Amino acid sequence: MIPFIYPDTLHVRRHGPAGYADYQRYRPWLRDEFTFRCAYCLKREQWGTVRGTYQIDHFLPQARHPGLATDYDNLIYACATCNSVKGDLYLPDPCQCLVKAAVKVHDDGRIEAKSKDAMKLVRVLGLDDPEYQEFRRLWIGIIAMADSHDSDLFKSLMQYPDDLPNLKKLRPSNNSRLSGIEQSYYVLRTKGKLPETY
Repeated sequence: MIPFIYPDTLHVRRHGPAGYADYQRYRPWLRDEFTFRCAYCLKREQWGTVRGTYQIDHFLPQARHPGLATDYDNLIYACATCNSVKGDLYLPDPCQCLVKAAVKVHDDGRIEAKSKDAMKLVRVLGLDDPEYQEFRRLWIGIIAMADSHDSDLFKSLMQYPDDLPNLKKLRPSNNSRLSGIEQSYYVLRTKGKLPETY
């Protein structure tokens, strides 16, 4: 199993909470929305500490679009590195261009972008820079070794986090996509439908 495979299809938002005055309150929704990994580089929560590592990116920069600061559809779950590099730049939407047909990660850690928008994201964020290539190469090797020699380690590295957010308990003032709660990873786990790894 290669740990860096971009989604098969464009990302369609499952959740639609609204009404929080502080955009940080959307964090549990975004963790679930983006499968507990950075939307840009696919770094997973399971590979280290979460505190200080994962941030909320404003796709349209907050400084230039303050009215969208708490708009859920403008928020993206991102690692601190990708978020800091992106900053206030206007870039293609990763939900629309970082898909398997447009981005391929090779076994040696290189990332190959095949569309104009994906190429721009990869170039501007430096996703194919040597340090990113090395990061991916190491994790590809670690996952392959664990898969061959230590099934418990493999499972712990490729499983969903233990602390899946129970979105049913959250009470935003509005939610335009209520059906998404039933598709959340917490609910899938309680129903016994969550795969061991992803």
